[in-house]
Amino acid sequence: MLMMRDPLRQLDRLTQQVLGTAAHPAAMALDAWREENEFVVAVDLPGVKAESIDLDVDKNILTIRAERNDTLAEGAELIAAERPRGVFSRQLILGEALDTEQVKAGYDSGVLTVRIPVAEKAKPRKIQITSAAGGQQQINA
Repeated sequence: MLMMRDPLRQLDRLTQQVLGTAAHPAAMALDAWREENEFVVAVDLPGVKAESIDLDVDKNILTIRAERNDTLAEGAELIAAERPRGVFSRQLILGEALDTEQVKAGYDSGVLTVRIPVAEKAKPRKIQITSAAGGQQQINA
């Protein structure tokens, strides 16, 4: 049997449940980084079924929705409830330099990984410069 003896934590949890507030978005913690020509977002969604995840891009806003349901057997007595349940949503504002038409996503071991390529127009490129003497040079833009 599991016993919990932390009255301050229990009071904090009860306050969050009653007021509907949370100190941090623990239900959808994420990391984001850039790898060469891609922007990558990894979202922790433990206990979420892949079919309950919804990913949308509208203009430059990426919206992630997921649902975690109770996994209790009928008639089971809940002793501790620290894992958030229900529908969770997170929105990320994407920069203009990303190609939102080519977004790819994968889900493995409770982690949703979203990959958004950098748009061609935002990648560095070489520009030819001609001189008055007729020679050409390449300069990085």
